[in-house]
Amino acid sequence: MYTFSNKLKTFSFILMILGALGVGYGFITSHKSFEEVEHLLAEEAHHGGGHGEETAHAAAPSHDTHAADSHGEKAHTEVDEHTKHVEHVQHQIHNRPWSALYVAAFFFMMIALGILAFYAIQIASQAGWSPVLFRVMEGMTAYLLPGALIVVAIAMFSGDHIFVWMNENMSNPDHADYDKLVAGKSGWLNKTGFLIRALIFIGGWSLYRHFSRKFSIAQDTAEDKSNFKKLFRITAGFLVFFIYTESMMSWDWIMSVDPHWFSTLFGWYVFASMFVSGITVLSLITLYLKTKGQLEFVNENHLHDVAKFMFAFSIFWTYLWFSQFMLIWYSNIPEEVTYFVTRFQDYKLPFLGMVVMNFVFPILMLMNADYKRIPWFVVMAGLVILGGHYIDIFNMIMPATVGDRWFIGIPEISAILLFAGLFIFVVFTALTKAPLLVKGYPFRKESEEFHY
Repeated sequence: MYTFSNKLKTFSFILMILGALGVGYGFITSHKSFEEVEHLLAEEAHHGGGHGEETAHAAAPSHDTHAADSHGEKAHTEVDEHTKHVEHVQHQIHNRPWSALYVAAFFFMMIALGILAFYAIQIASQAGWSPVLFRVMEGMTAYLLPGALIVVAIAMFSGDHIFVWMNENMSNPDHADYDKLVAGKSGWLNKTGFLIRALIFIGGWSLYRHFSRKFSIAQDTAEDKSNFKKLFRITAGFLVFFIYTESMMSWDWIMSVDPHWFSTLFGWYVFASMFVSGITVLSLITLYLKTKGQLEFVNENHLHDVAKFMFAFSIFWTYLWFSQFMLIWYSNIPEEVTYFVTRFQDYKLPFLGMVVMNFVFPILMLMNADYKRIPWFVVMAGLVILGGHYIDIFNMIMPATVGDRWFIGIPEISAILLFAGLFIFVVFTALTKAPLLVKGYPFRKESEEFHY
């Protein structure tokens, strides 16, 4: 049985405490008054700040107001535009800590969900190489339930700080915030429907995780293969459920931050990101446990196969990224290209940087078969891949919520620390609950003797 070391446990608590303090600081400092934002915009305009001509225009001093008598409506309109822009930027600044918290919460949740899908695929395909890693996968999936509930809680409590359609006035034709397109989608995009669907998703995923773990542990001491057969049957059903719910989840939890935009490829795109992230964390945890004298039955051939999946799904992610981008660029439809125009204008560094981290780097690091057997090489590649997919989620959320007011600073880093600490604590606690080898699994012997 594995024992959760006091050092690692303390480390996880330190991460959570530091993260919580930083997140709190982010919320406190984000509440800027109208005058503070107006002064900020004026400073940026004066120094030629990086927010373009719109800032300079919006931050123009309000000395035109006293000329309203002579300039009439024009001066009044300019004042209104100035006020609206300052309030808009003020709202973006208020959104930042909510968005940073949401990005990090979703990122760690998707790692658990991705490895749950990977685990199910291994069982459904009756793979012979992977059973020695099953208990590590089961430990990782323990984070799914609390992680997913946290994501939904942040979404619900944040209101329109993340999801603009949660502003009920957008569906009210008599209100200034009315948006015809959002109102047309209100049958799907409403708080009640969002919450009901979320609970169905989480309930289905968690039920499969619960029963698959139960049958897996029961098989350790069983005298027949009945538990394995039950596990196989529920896995087949779960994979069908997962295919539908993962796509709908990606629409609800990510794509709807931009309610004017949609992509029919988006569910697959998010799936590729969560799948490769989950497999990457599996490799990192496995290598950590190996350094602690655990998982003696895991050899370099298992590591090689995990790294192959990291490489393969990095390529798959790139294929989906390019397919989505190329089709939208080629058709050049205004309501579609706005998604990428925004990211190229205000997020060029993280947008192009994550393509390098998620595609170019894995190609260079993991294409060679020998490199996949070198632990430190896999760790280095894994950390870069995880960083790239965090930035991928960052790019999905931030442009719609904070616009050009983005920065990876205290709120973002603190949110990562908070959920990294929670993830470590939950996962390694789960690893202590059962032996790290599935003793009664039919393909255990084949997995232990696996060679490539």
